[in-house]
Amino acid sequence: MRFFVTGAAGFIGSHFARQLLAGEYGFDVTGVTVYDKLTYAGNLANLASVASDPRYAFVQGDICDGALLDQVLPGHDVVVNFAAETHVDRSISGPQAFLVTNVVGAQTLFDACLRHQVPRTVHIGTDEVYGSIETGSWTETEPLIPNSPYSAAKAAAEMLVRAYHVTYGLNISSTRCSNNYGPFQFPEKVIPLFVTNLMDGVPVPLYGDGLNVRDWLHVDDHCRGIALTIAKGEPGQAYNIGGGLELTNRELTEQVLAAMGVGWEMVQPVEDRKGHDRRYSVDDSRLRALGYAPEHAFSDGLAETVAWYKANEAWWRPLKAKAAL
Repeated sequence: MRFFVTGAAGFIGSHFARQLLAGEYGFDVTGVTVYDKLTYAGNLANLASVASDPRYAFVQGDICDGALLDQVLPGHDVVVNFAAETHVDRSISGPQAFLVTNVVGAQTLFDACLRHQVPRTVHIGTDEVYGSIETGSWTETEPLIPNSPYSAAKAAAEMLVRAYHVTYGLNISSTRCSNNYGPFQFPEKVIPLFVTNLMDGVPVPLYGDGLNVRDWLHVDDHCRGIALTIAKGEPGQAYNIGGGLELTNRELTEQVLAAMGVGWEMVQPVEDRKGHDRRYSVDDSRLRALGYAPEHAFSDGLAETVAWYKANEAWWRPLKAKAAL
């Protein structure tokens, strides 16, 4: 099988590509094409360990570029779309780039999949499309009520997934994951931001009262859920992927502080994010019925992640400096 993985120089996509080439998901992988625009969050260093694999190929490209997709997409069996603008704070200050990549880019890619009769497509989404939930957990049949420009753009792409299946018969499914963490995550995200700040003796910013709740999902569990969706997911359906542990941001901060051996004096309260969703929680029983279960306990995954950032300062420090974080 030949895989075409967009956005695979980023955090989650690169993990998926590395694991594909390592044979972790049970596919007969004859080729993996990494297609990435190499924006600030795309980094070929994330793929250095597989760059010499003869089955690996890299194409620098934008998913909005239909002409380039027409050149490089034919002959692939599976398309996995990780390409997206993802940072909520950036979407608040500059929403247009999110609409272009996350909506127009998805549409352009789906059109190319139709033109070239790609047998299977999976689009990677987020639980943020549901909005905020006070109690209980979202199933995939809940209405999408996004509250940030980022989540609104991702919700629009979810609508396109359904439309392209129903209208054109595209064999496409989507996934909606909770908050990811793990090695190689760009240091604007909360866990690597906190870890790298603390390594430099810089206080960590905590939004508002710190009581916003998120479910935490190790990147490896997420990617196994994606592989399962590729293999067994129904066309036109969405699949929630959760990690099974909900923490307030304050609780998360406490765990990171403890892992770094520092106290609450290293926390700097900051004004809350605009439109900050209070709680996310996904019911992933649809995917569990296909065999999914998270394998990484958060305490172990966090320790592994902290150790990775401590050991890979040469990877993250240039990225953090370039992004002025």
